[in-house]
Amino acid sequence: MAVNLDTMISDQTSRRRFGFGWQVLAGMVVGLALGLLARQWGPESGLAVGLDTVGSIFVQLLRALVPPLVFTAIVASIANLGALANAARLVWRTLFWFAVTALISVVIGLALGLLLEPGHHAGVSAAAAAAPRSVGGWLDFLKGIVPANIIGLYANTRLGDDGLPVTTLGFNVLQIVVIGIVTGIAALRVGEPAEPFLAFIRALLAVVRKLLWWLIRLTPIGTIGLFGHAVAAYGWDTLAQLGQFALAVYLGIGIVLLLVYPAILLAHGLNPVAFFRGAWPAIQLGFVSRSSIGTLPVTEAVTERALGVPRAYAAFAVPLGATTKMDACAAVYPAIAALFIAQFYGLPLGIEDYLLIVFVSVIGSAATAGLTGALVMLTLTLSTLGLPLEGAGLLLAIDPIIDMGRTAVNVAGQILVPVIVAKREGMLDETAYAEAGGTEGLAF
Repeated sequence: MAVNLDTMISDQTSRRRFGFGWQVLAGMVVGLALGLLARQWGPESGLAVGLDTVGSIFVQLLRALVPPLVFTAIVASIANLGALANAARLVWRTLFWFAVTALISVVIGLALGLLLEPGHHAGVSAAAAAAPRSVGGWLDFLKGIVPANIIGLYANTRLGDDGLPVTTLGFNVLQIVVIGIVTGIAALRVGEPAEPFLAFIRALLAVVRKLLWWLIRLTPIGTIGLFGHAVAAYGWDTLAQLGQFALAVYLGIGIVLLLVYPAILLAHGLNPVAFFRGAWPAIQLGFVSRSSIGTLPVTEAVTERALGVPRAYAAFAVPLGATTKMDACAAVYPAIAALFIAQFYGLPLGIEDYLLIVFVSVIGSAATAGLTGALVMLTLTLSTLGLPLEGAGLLLAIDPIIDMGRTAVNVAGQILVPVIVAKREGMLDETAYAEAGGTEGLAF
């Protein structure tokens, strides 16, 4: 009887999972159609404005819930890790595999940049280049790790289109991670007196996860707005101007996603098909939302419940990966982009420059902080190599289109590493992994 009941539940869950995936795919199709129509009507049309508004609201809601999610998840995971005998080894093995996959990814990016030479085939003019407003640097990155306040918020003031100053509030995800790690360690050191605090954190985490899961249910609608706006705003003309560069980036992230990751899984005796079947909801959401942080609740759900990684470990590794594990944004992309800019301006690079790109990609990937876009990491790479920052301006127009694929690969890598480490530590629920099929029905 128990077997039959389990089978019934599994069948019902599979149907619900299948339905959600098709809903998101349908959203992409509708978004593509509406985006093409909005592009024909013009950027000021009601349809174009509506698509932009729907997509922006969806991402804005995701970002609003990210700070409490990251903080509570990190604190709770540190507390849970304290109960594991192999906690230190888990942390170091996680960081090791972060570095290994980043190293492989940046080498692939360099190889493609040298082979395809996208900078020699660009259809844009050097007159279109402009230095970006914000630039990444090592000192800025190091200072950015240190929290400016207890909640990781910051204010940014710039001149608006009307010439008047506009102030916006944001959050530094990396600072929130640092605050969460320090707070979690302090709670462990305090011991029993901190138990009420940790109980509150766990309760708050459960509430935030529920709120985020309700929001994730709106993904098909958000997909229509996000995908439609990207098509309406940038279309295929912009893509054609930088076609060789876009091809090199998508080829690179495709190799990482479809060849490197499956090879690592096979080397550990894991079925790549089961991995992608379980990870697909998070990869799909990462593609349309362009935010590893915004995808975090689904990423954590598939890692824990669909792929069999223990909660105590996944609750630590996944939030950390969402802020520091960027195989596409911080490895493949900056490598190809740096070579593109060097080739475009006719600047030769030596072996030491290639080694420097590798170093920046492996060590400095935390600078991306899981936010939409990879401008910080790109300018960090360019400034380290001494390449003209104006070159980044050439790539900004096409960035949203490329960022979709980049984020999807980032999310896949953030799931891969916890799965591999759990397998190596003998903690992986291989039955759950083999039966992986998505997040639908895995309500928080």
